[in-house]
Amino acid sequence: MNGPAVPGAARRIRRRRRGRDGQPVVPDAEFTSYYGLPVLNTPTWEALDIAGYLYLGGLAGGSSLLAAGAELTGRPVLARRARLGAAGAISLSLAALVHDLGRPARFLNMLRVFKPTSPMSVGSWLLSGYAPLTMVAAATDAVRRFRPVGVAATAGAAVLAPAVATYTAVLIADTAVPSWHEGYRELPFVFAGSGASAAAGLALLTVPWAEAGPARRVAVLGAALELGSFRLQKRRMGLAAEPFELGGARRLLRTAEALTAGGAALALLTGPVRDRRAAAVAGAALLAGSAALRFGVFRAGVASAEDPKYTVVPQRERLGR
Repeated sequence: MNGPAVPGAARRIRRRRRGRDGQPVVPDAEFTSYYGLPVLNTPTWEALDIAGYLYLGGLAGGSSLLAAGAELTGRPVLARRARLGAAGAISLSLAALVHDLGRPARFLNMLRVFKPTSPMSVGSWLLSGYAPLTMVAAATDAVRRFRPVGVAATAGAAVLAPAVATYTAVLIADTAVPSWHEGYRELPFVFAGSGASAAAGLALLTVPWAEAGPARRVAVLGAALELGSFRLQKRRMGLAAEPFELGGARRLLRTAEALTAGGAALALLTGPVRDRRAAAVAGAALLAGSAALRFGVFRAGVASAEDPKYTVVPQRERLGR
């Protein structure tokens, strides 16, 4: 039987754990895991497929909203180009998703049930309703017939567009990946702004100056929402924001910030200047900036899942509180 604890012995043990100057003599522990494996399973998604899927969904949603606004304000060229942009972007987005899943049947299997608590289930049903509307809107515009059907399809797509542009943020934030999960409050706003700036960029690149007024305004508002929300997100995330400032993710995100801010500023200047070439440069910068943001966020999330520190330290802090 063990004897009673001796207070003096406990104090001696504690003293032995520290040096004479009171500093710890045991080195700081490294955050490792059994057999060198990460605490979390690293996402197996292909960057080109899934980051592209995130980007194209935002571009499609923003373009549908621009198309509806152009239809209401009598800008037929802007409405036509935005409808085509939405249909093309959502088609490529679905192709990227199916390519990552491996075969189309896996996407169809997700439509067997509707689960409101699952972002993947909600997103699958959302895409299955939104994509046909964009196709009908673009097709009726291309053949110049059935205009009432096309207008109704454009309006229906615009109703679903905000959810299409942002649900992917909810989808990745619902995972255990630290740099995605910890940003769940602001990430939908980041993606909304990114999608709006991308759609404005496509319009500035393809629409005559006379009809590009709404695109210029959307470019400025989208860039402000994207950049402001992302900075707020990083301040609130604590340690989980660190992967955004490291390696390839840092380079992509710094590039995204420069392109988006520069593109929005140039888009604003093209209003009084009426320079079509400058508007095209602004549009290309906004499109590229939005893409760089999605790929940077994707890369940072993968990096945070590979390092146990970003999982273990926040858990210990929560337990301490």
